[in-house]
Amino acid sequence: MNSNLKNNKIIIGSWLNTISPIVAEIMSECGFHFLVVDAEHSSTSIYESQLMFQAIKAGNPTCVPIVRLPGNDYAITKKYLDAGAMGVIAPLINAREDAINLIKSTKYPPEGLRGVGYGRSHGYGFNFDEYMKKANDDIFVCVQIEHIDAVNNLDEIFSVNGIDAAFIGPYDLSASMGITAKFNHPEYVKAWNKILKKCIEYNIIPGIHVVQPNVNEVIGKINDGFRMIAYSLDITIIGTFAREGMNKIAKVINL
Repeated sequence: MNSNLKNNKIIIGSWLNTISPIVAEIMSECGFHFLVVDAEHSSTSIYESQLMFQAIKAGNPTCVPIVRLPGNDYAITKKYLDAGAMGVIAPLINAREDAINLIKSTKYPPEGLRGVGYGRSHGYGFNFDEYMKKANDDIFVCVQIEHIDAVNNLDEIFSVNGIDAAFIGPYDLSASMGITAKFNHPEYVKAWNKILKKCIEYNIIPGIHVVQPNVNEVIGKINDGFRMIAYSLDITIIGTFAREGMNKIAKVINL
């Protein structure tokens, strides 16, 4: 995953909330560079997430399965990695200690404290040696910057070795500032500009989620300098285009 990011100026992915391996496979076939199984805001279990990781790779072997973790918990993080996640996005990384704990969970010793055990990640043990040689470099580690406290602590967070990317959580970040979903508010714009500049300063990939399936907004974020962009999410894509279709049909047949 890290080599793909370094070799591509822009990577585009999406979010999975349906807990459906079928949808995950269809989405991966669309050409996304990565897909994120949302274990924070959906009801997916680790077992269900593993099925979606498998479906992502079945649909497109080059599409990278990532999990948005439910929290920054050592015991849970290593289970998702053992189940086949090739990267993590960790919510609410607000301070240096949060980032340090994330690295401990995602990296094997001596860089971290990730437990060693057989799982899908290394072919249930049959590709164990090969996986272990590359895992610390290959596993993609992304911190989610979604609180104003994190914005105020960016230097402390980004100075932790092992962070590959920082992803802005627009709704939570704006909510923490008392301006929920007011993405044109000057203070919110100032905050994400600061995150973007600090990412460049620390050679960390800047990422953001364009929640609505708006291609023009994605292009706008690319022009702003973001390199990792999530284009909407499965439930929103399905709902948006189904509604648009039905609205057009209804006008024709006078529903």
